[in-house]
Amino acid sequence: MAIKKSELYSSLWSSCDELRGGMDASQYKDYVLALLFVKYVSDKYAGKPFPPIKVPAGSTFEDMVALKGKSDIGDQINKKILAPIANENKLTGIKEIDFNSETKLGSGKEMVERLTNLISIFQKPELDFSKNRADGDDIMGDAYEYLMRHFATESGKSKGQFYTPAEVSRVMAQILEIKKANTTPDTTIYDPTCGSGSLLIKVADEASTKVTLYGQEKDSATSALAQMNMYLHDNAGALIMSGNTLAEPKFTDGEALKTFDYVVANPPFSDKRWSNGVDTDNDKYHRFASFGTPPSKQGDYAYLLHIIRSMKSTGKGACILPHGVLFRGNAEADIRRNLIKKGYIKGIIGLPANLFYGTGIPACIIVIDKQDAQARKGIFMIDASSGFMKDGPKNRLRAQDIHKIVDAFTNQIEIAGFSKIVSYEQIEKNEYNLNLPRYIDSQKQEDKQDIEGHLRGGIPKSDIDGLQNYWDICPNLKATLFKECRPNYFDLAVDKSAIKKTIYEHSEFSTFINGMNTHFKTWRDKIEPLLKLLKAGCQPKEEIFKLSEDLLTHYANKNLISKYDVYQHLMDYWAQTMQDDYYLISSDGWKAETYRVIVKGKTDKNGKVGKDKDIGWTCDLIPKPLIVTRFFADEQNKLNELNASLETISAELAELEEEHGGEDGLFAELEKINKANVKARLKELKADKDAQEEITILKKWENLNERESELKSQIKELDAKIDALALAQYPKLSEAEIKDLVVNDKWLKTLENVIHSEMDRISQTLTKRVRTLAERYETPMPKLLKHANDLEAKVAKHLEKMGYAW
Repeated sequence: MAIKKSELYSSLWSSCDELRGGMDASQYKDYVLALLFVKYVSDKYAGKPFPPIKVPAGSTFEDMVALKGKSDIGDQINKKILAPIANENKLTGIKEIDFNSETKLGSGKEMVERLTNLISIFQKPELDFSKNRADGDDIMGDAYEYLMRHFATESGKSKGQFYTPAEVSRVMAQILEIKKANTTPDTTIYDPTCGSGSLLIKVADEASTKVTLYGQEKDSATSALAQMNMYLHDNAGALIMSGNTLAEPKFTDGEALKTFDYVVANPPFSDKRWSNGVDTDNDKYHRFASFGTPPSKQGDYAYLLHIIRSMKSTGKGACILPHGVLFRGNAEADIRRNLIKKGYIKGIIGLPANLFYGTGIPACIIVIDKQDAQARKGIFMIDASSGFMKDGPKNRLRAQDIHKIVDAFTNQIEIAGFSKIVSYEQIEKNEYNLNLPRYIDSQKQEDKQDIEGHLRGGIPKSDIDGLQNYWDICPNLKATLFKECRPNYFDLAVDKSAIKKTIYEHSEFSTFINGMNTHFKTWRDKIEPLLKLLKAGCQPKEEIFKLSEDLLTHYANKNLISKYDVYQHLMDYWAQTMQDDYYLISSDGWKAETYRVIVKGKTDKNGKVGKDKDIGWTCDLIPKPLIVTRFFADEQNKLNELNASLETISAELAELEEEHGGEDGLFAELEKINKANVKARLKELKADKDAQEEITILKKWENLNERESELKSQIKELDAKIDALALAQYPKLSEAEIKDLVVNDKWLKTLENVIHSEMDRISQTLTKRVRTLAERYETPMPKLLKHANDLEAKVAKHLEKMGYAW
């Protein structure tokens, strides 16, 4: 059975993090990712003819396993495993990861145990990477990215900069529009501060053909991660170099910088040491001659100018920089003005704060395009600062945020409060200051208070007109909800408690809801047969791209509902469930196989391992509830009835015990209320004629308890029967039934429910706004003052009666 992607990721992370102890995550990651790399290349390529990466005999993961428990394990991993792989494949950076470092891994027994346990994590049978990859969908590459993201999160300030968030990388890759370009293997992409290489890989993934990748990274250990990352993502031809890009660029063409078709970067923000080793006055690469020299303690423009110099005359680039580059003065203002006049800046995209590891400051993407620069009339700006989700301590772009940014940028769509084409004339008037708030007002409109409405009562017409998008759909609903009390002011025409009911039950709103349900059904009917065509070997990432784009198009230009919100529902469900299902189908085809769920025995403080526990069975592709609902509905209904009866009986018992408990209650004589004690107490009271009330209550408890026990027994028996019936049903399923259960009962039914929740949100939003307006203006100021005065008079009278007066 193929491993689920989500389980692979979480299993690796939790296991590795558990062994980290007190080691800094920014250092620990090097060891985990190196082991992951060795395991992967051993499984995939050891002993294979013409592999993209050679694994020498004696240097496989199995050879590493043989080192477990040995006193010199760290030294042997360095010499027998990493060095031969590095030498054979010219991966010099990998040798920088020292598995024999006592300062990082501990000494003696501590190092042996830590490395032994770490190797054991990757020995799990489910981590057989030779069988767990759908062509074109690099599960291991994605796992590598997943671990890097988690290590970046754990690494703290400044140490997480080796990793650019995948969502930001995707934005940069897509706004460069490399997918539309006529790429070939000669097309070049360069990242001068490549970190672990994730940004380079995301851009390469967007290209329609193989392309050639170049990267330089200052930190040698991080450059090793980038080299491994390239292999895991099937980019074995990538050239990754180690060194300081500004002081010693590795990619040159004679005395000049080598130029590339595409350049992307996420350089260190405001690098104060950028000029170390750089002759700024006589830069032999001529990076500063045309535009100006950046301040010695502010390196942002140094990297941007390096990028521009590294681009071909038709080159395109994108660079992440802090917002300060848009408005800071002095030397940076001169550079900014010169770049604008040259026409090189095609666009600016403002991002949410707290996206990046190692810093919480907001950043932006500067998009550079040399092609047709002189013909450019302005700069396309996007303020995307408000579109994100919280993810632990950081913010993250959602799928819908990425799509909206890319759609607006690539199609140059102006959206109020979000995107705008800003002419050079406007920019010049602002003295070449590019701060986004000068051009885009992204602030939410303030909810205004109407003075006359507060003084005289009545909801202002302007507030009701502010809901025009609802009245466009339901023109008569407005007249149902509001009645004019005087010119331009309205009262609520229904009781406040009836607002929600009035909206829900209005014929026009019902027509809208029914229309949206029909709209989904149209898409469902179209997509269902296509989903059933999925087969082993399918490309999950390609499939979800087609499916999501189709859904996005289907919901374009619909009133009250955002196509991006609908798209997000699909992408959330993809991440939660569908992705794993697609990978199972890609690996095994339409097979619904059950397996036992075994909980491993825990190890006690003496090292003794407890027994494993079998807690039942499951099926990943078709969960048990789907089988029960389809084939054993009658049995399940009976079980539901029994559970409802049990709930009622249990509630009666609890109520009885509550009512007659306590020191003076009828159960006071019982040390504990249970069957044995109640029976014994009844025996004691058998001849006591004065204890009839207590006997009655005890017998009632006894009867309820007996009924409760009977129900529990029946439920247990029926539940076991349903469990056995469901388990026996799986082998009987035809492929057509499996497809129908997965596509209709699981995927499309879930999507229908979550998309329908948008209808609930729409009605709730309108209900909430109408109620807010009604409550805001229902009591005019004079009435409030009179009420306050009346209360004050009442208090004064009470005080006077009590002898207090003034």
